[in-house]
Amino acid sequence: MRGVARSLLLVALLLAWAPAQAQDPREIEVQNAARQWLALTDKLDAEGAWKAAGEKFRNNISAADWAKALPTYREPFGAVQQRAAISTSFRNDLPGAPDGQYALLQFRTAFAKKSEGHESVTLELESDGKWRVIGYFIR
Repeated sequence: MRGVARSLLLVALLLAWAPAQAQDPREIEVQNAARQWLALTDKLDAEGAWKAAGEKFRNNISAADWAKALPTYREPFGAVQQRAAISTSFRNDLPGAPDGQYALLQFRTAFAKKSEGHESVTLELESDGKWRVIGYFIR
């Protein structure tokens, strides 16, 4: 009987703890922004992805160079089969960038030609209040 009481207490504690661990609304916002941008890269829509990216991204690579780079780096992986966010963190600083509001996301991505891929996406909260992608790395 004592074991049952302990189990019930444990379940009650876990249920009470779960709402406290709800996802930060900023995480949902940056994950949605990242996924919208990644959907463009999934379609190899270099022009759309470049236009949707943040100012730092666009200042770092021209539209023409991005149009050449995107298929070079994405096509070898094949189509996305599944993508899951595995971490989201927020920072006020990044190496080589001015202080600001940044989000760093990690995705575990299964591609047609690479079942265990990883994508890193960096976003910045820009002056218009929108999160935009400023960095992307795939491996």
